[in-house]
Amino acid sequence: MSGIVFHQQQVVFPSHHCKCCSVPRIKGERVGFPYLQHGYADSCPKFVKLSPHAVVSGSGGAQYSEQWLDARKKQKREKIAGIDQDELLDPLLLADADSCFCEFRGVQIHHKVYDAESQSNNAESQSNDAESQSNNSSQSHTISQIAHNRSWKLGLPMILLHGFGASVYSWSRVMKPLAEVTGSKVLAFDRPAFGLTSRVDASTYLSTGTNAAKPLNPYSLAFSVLATLHFIDFLASEKIVLVGHSAGSLVAVDSYFEAPECIEALILIAPAIFAPNAAQKPAEQDKAGRENQTEGEISNSNMLAKPFIKIFEILLKFITCITQAIVQMTKGMTDMLNLMYKRTLSAILRSAFGVMLIRVIIDKFGRAAVRSAWHDPNQATEHVLNGYTKPLRAKGWDKALAEFTAATLANAQPESKSPMSKRLSEISCPVLIITGDNDRIVPSWNAKRLSQAIPGSCLEVIKNCGHLPHEEKVDEFVSIVYKFLHGAFGDQKEPSLQGAVV
Repeated sequence: MSGIVFHQQQVVFPSHHCKCCSVPRIKGERVGFPYLQHGYADSCPKFVKLSPHAVVSGSGGAQYSEQWLDARKKQKREKIAGIDQDELLDPLLLADADSCFCEFRGVQIHHKVYDAESQSNNAESQSNDAESQSNNSSQSHTISQIAHNRSWKLGLPMILLHGFGASVYSWSRVMKPLAEVTGSKVLAFDRPAFGLTSRVDASTYLSTGTNAAKPLNPYSLAFSVLATLHFIDFLASEKIVLVGHSAGSLVAVDSYFEAPECIEALILIAPAIFAPNAAQKPAEQDKAGRENQTEGEISNSNMLAKPFIKIFEILLKFITCITQAIVQMTKGMTDMLNLMYKRTLSAILRSAFGVMLIRVIIDKFGRAAVRSAWHDPNQATEHVLNGYTKPLRAKGWDKALAEFTAATLANAQPESKSPMSKRLSEISCPVLIITGDNDRIVPSWNAKRLSQAIPGSCLEVIKNCGHLPHEEKVDEFVSIVYKFLHGAFGDQKEPSLQGAVV
């Protein structure tokens, strides 16, 4: 307000009214700051409170104290999905009491291990699950009863692979019961870009190698596969049971193809693997259709349609020849444009704009996506949401997620390998597929297709369940896993226990 002069703690009002409102002022009256703050200040909607050290000149310029600026900055702290982004921490500082870290190819991988023979981390596991157990006491009782009645143990360790946006936290409810099923260790780890695994700078990381031995992108699918195989060695076991949830199922299947001799069984939960359509037999369908027509109808329709069919066939052959010639001429150009498109999009994702876009998406849809993954969104309590959003407190989470997205985009299938849809029939180990009937993220029909594409696989559909069977229906999930493993390996492991109570 021009014409107002502040002299430390006194104010002179030269006019009868405040220019920003209609509050009357007494001309020439000097008002102390305490009176001003508790009197006219509250009645003036545009009044800005200043510290006693502020000096405002009549020309309208202002010099504000450092204390006032700090207060303004604190009011504008940025939050993403409810997590303060102004004080991000090293993932090591966010670790739980039972967290472990190991270095693999320059990346500190966060993991947790539950050993059925050791109860050293029982207290931490119970504290993590306190809320879920209090909300579902009957479910916990069922799990304990099943565990008590089990007399058969598989005797092999199990590795758990989480899905996109998840972490080791998503397995916290089932690690203990699965360890009781296997009678061995159960290990879950955070894939790079997720959880508390360290976020490395991809450009710096990739520049450390030579042309002959260039390091693998830590955010690529191939790196996750190698990390999985690393943990098989870590567990000192020749064979394991590999469990993948959602996008983690893709890592599990690729790990099988990389080292099938190490995978005793695959368990795929709500698998985010595109399943091919079942092969159709048009000749048989055509034969069945013709049986519904009389002999006269067939004769007449052929006579009437024959000229048109002949013309259509000639045109089709002509168009096919032209199309093939064009495709052959432009194939190289198409591949080049496709490669340029991927590189351009990857560069955008890795830029400041791409990182900003990632932050906006996570802020707007992150917590909502977790809720939509549940059959009953009300079960996604604050405890659950906090578990999923905790990694947003780690330094570099946004850049790492942008790098992961770019690496996924660039993950073209090598020409030397067949597409995943064609390789599914090559899986020879026992496979269990579990899906919820109300999965809004990966529809259950995709799991049914996948079970048809993998020979001898078992499919289990859990009712009133969404995308997270291992979190929503823990007792049913564990029972299904137990029955599958006992059915697949019970006879050969312990033939005398065929009548074991499940």
